[in-house]
Amino acid sequence: MSDDVVQIKDLSVTFSTDAGAVKAVDGVSLTVAPGEVLAIVGESGSGKTVTAKTILGLLPETATASGAVILRSRDGGTEADIVSIGKSKLREVRGTDVAMVFQEPSTALNPVYPVGWQIAEGLRAHGKLSKKEAQARAIEILQRVGIPEPEKRVKYYPHQFSGGQKQRIVIAMALVLNPGLIVADEPTTALDVTVQAEILDLLRRCRDEFGAAIVLITHNMGVVADLADRVAVMYQGKVVEQAEVRTLFADPQAEYTKKLLAAVPKIGQGLMATQDRAIARAERPIEAPV
Repeated sequence: MSDDVVQIKDLSVTFSTDAGAVKAVDGVSLTVAPGEVLAIVGESGSGKTVTAKTILGLLPETATASGAVILRSRDGGTEADIVSIGKSKLREVRGTDVAMVFQEPSTALNPVYPVGWQIAEGLRAHGKLSKKEAQARAIEILQRVGIPEPEKRVKYYPHQFSGGQKQRIVIAMALVLNPGLIVADEPTTALDVTVQAEILDLLRRCRDEFGAAIVLITHNMGVVADLADRVAVMYQGKVVEQAEVRTLFADPQAEYTKKLLAAVPKIGQGLMATQDRAIARAERPIEAPV
């Protein structure tokens, strides 16, 4: 039995459409070790989110998956192939072995229920806890993710929180059952820059304090450099390069990776381009009017 939290082996995912079959993921193989942060990067449509959702068995009915996604329980005692297991087993592993932090917290939270009820829902589904015990655990996890006055705010509804606080609550929902793996799909995209830094710090705490491995889906190479241990670069449904984060930034091998890194804006780059254009215009001969 492998020590890896998850092993993805030759994964392919095809979607049935009116125009025919579309292959979104093509022969992807990845592993994530305990406590590791693996970033999956690539442009929109590269297959990174489909790969991540396959880990939780969240593909729609129009999708057909082949290969294997071997998910290991936190205690290392059991393994399950997400591609082939049934719905009842999927419900068992979601939350306890793997959890997801979605891109847009406002849509991930139900507007008609207090956040404490939504956090406690996972506890009630997987454990034999009383209502009072589940409420106490919800308050504890809200405090750990940095929500002020958790005893009071556990009764608040999602609209009573800011965007950054909502994302903290979504992370609390992912952590409450102490899973071994967290899949974070663009967790900072919908947030402003200062809040992004706070959420990245919280994800780092998920690894350091809770001991969770993280699969981070992002197109932001700055986030990758700040948080990831290892990077997988995807293009057109395939993994074109895998490397330690420092190695990838220092010496990218794949042509696509080089172009991806070259597209990252650099401080002063815009000013230099403006100055170059101004110099070019100044050197251009002025044509006399006809």
